[in-house]
Formats: sequence, C-alpha cells, structure tokens
Amino acid sequence: MLVSKEFTFDAAHFLTKYHGKCENLHGHTYRLRVTVEGEIGEEGMVVDFLELKKIVKEKVLDKFDHHNLNDFFENPTAELVAKFIWDELKSALNLYEVILWETENSFVTYRGR
Repeated sequence: MLVSKEFTFDAAHFLTKYHGKCENLHGHTYRLRVTVEGEIGEEGMVVDFLELKKIVKEKVLDKFDHHNLNDFFENPTAELVAKFIWDELKSALNLYEVILWETENSFVTYRGR
C-alpha cells in the first residue's frame, strides 16, 4: 500500500549552469509529496501521518524553508533537490517516491534509481 503526505516550503535559488531567466535569483513555493510503501501494521496504518510529518519537517523543511537553495547546492535544479530529499529521507522511511513541484505545472518525480 502507498501512503502520501504533501508539504510546501518557500525557497530562493538561481541556476548557475543555465542561461536564461532562471540564472537570476528568484523564489518558488515548492510543493513536496512524499510517498511511502508498506503493509498495514497492527495499528491499522502503514505509517503514522504525524510521524511522517515530523521526519520530513526535521530532515527537509527545517533546512530549506525560507532559505537560498544555493547555500546547499551549486546548481539547485528541481531534479537535484528531489534527489537530495530522497537521500535525506531514505534511512528513516520506506520511500516509494518523492515528487517536487517547482511551479504549479512543473515537477519532477524521483524513485531512488
């Protein structure tokens, strides 16, 4: 069974290896969906939503929200940020996928491959 929770965070960035508007400092309200996979346990849940929220807040949101992503990445593309998020969460959660929206209509999906 798959269980997902969505989050948002605001962050700035500029792309250092891109030539166009996005090479200038700008910000986004990112939307993040974290999906875990597992079997229903004794409590009737795959994962407690409160525990999922706590882990994502601790490992991702507290780092990125209202920060410049260039402080963490040389070239903070949505692809690289999504992979980083996966790597931060994989030891604490049985991840299925991470989806990161940079804008309302533009997003990346990462499944750890």
